[in-house]
Amino acid sequence: MSNRSTARITLVVAALIGGTAFAQKPFHVEDRWTIGGEGGWDYLTADPGSHRLYLTHTGKVEVVDTTSGKVIGQVTGLNRTHGVVIAPDGKTGFVSDGGANEVVAFDTTTFATLAKIPAGTNPDGMAYEPVTDTVWAFNGRSMNVTVVDASHRKALGTISLPGKPEFPQVDGDGTVFVNIEDKNEILRIDAKTMKVTAVWPLAGCDSPSGMAIDKAGMRLFSVCDGNKMAVIDAKTGKSLATPAIGEGPDAAGYDATNKLAFSSNGDGTLTIVDAGKPDYPVLQNVATEKGARTMSYDSGSGKIYLVTSKFSPVDPAKPKARPSPLPGSFTVLVVGR
Repeated sequence: MSNRSTARITLVVAALIGGTAFAQKPFHVEDRWTIGGEGGWDYLTADPGSHRLYLTHTGKVEVVDTTSGKVIGQVTGLNRTHGVVIAPDGKTGFVSDGGANEVVAFDTTTFATLAKIPAGTNPDGMAYEPVTDTVWAFNGRSMNVTVVDASHRKALGTISLPGKPEFPQVDGDGTVFVNIEDKNEILRIDAKTMKVTAVWPLAGCDSPSGMAIDKAGMRLFSVCDGNKMAVIDAKTGKSLATPAIGEGPDAAGYDATNKLAFSSNGDGTLTIVDAGKPDYPVLQNVATEKGARTMSYDSGSGKIYLVTSKFSPVDPAKPKARPSPLPGSFTVLVVGR
């Protein structure tokens, strides 16, 4: 074999090894963006098309440029925010204001309020359903869902639910799924008829909160107390697996390109599950920060965003009470590899 042929083989092998090493490179916290301000938070939403991150932060929504990590605007005049969805055209956003029992539509250019739509009691998790062009706001205390016409910004109706709803997902073909926290169930809802079409028990899953969806493979990933993620067949409701996750999860995400499922956990970990293998092995538990229990996956950059803050010391007289976030310490954690 000539020296030139040997050199070519060496280069090919090196490239393959390098590519494999890159593909298997572990996730880690690669940046921190201090947002500041006061109060607590709930869900966050990455919008890959605009390179923005929408953070619900007490009585406002903070809008962050993900290329710089800087706040570029705020949606203000709100009471207690929970969830944010952005319409497909990128021009209108919707936020659930749990304190005012409203869904608030806002302009994503000026951040001005466009409409306030009455909802049930304490609207929380939200989803946009494309077939019907509707926004679904799940009301935790009144145990129902308000369905909003996204174009006309008005409520179309209310659907009663058998328990307390948590986070929803849609399959893109007219079906809405939602976790029922106090019943350990998933509901399947037909968006066109606005009827519940199935109730699926979540075996081995206590208090399901966050949910992610694999639309191509039709699988749901519900994160639960007891350090478990429930993987469910979204066509039949059959339980497929319950991989171990960190403690205190509140949100989930899914990377369709690499077939990875994520769980953000309040104990300061981000669990990464290989959803491309039938036994759903845990690939990594990334060290994040305590309290970083909500997340959003950015399909454009492949980054995972989480939020947390520093907290006041625990009151010995109230050991189970949630500690208060310290002013000025609200932070976005950027996880990548």
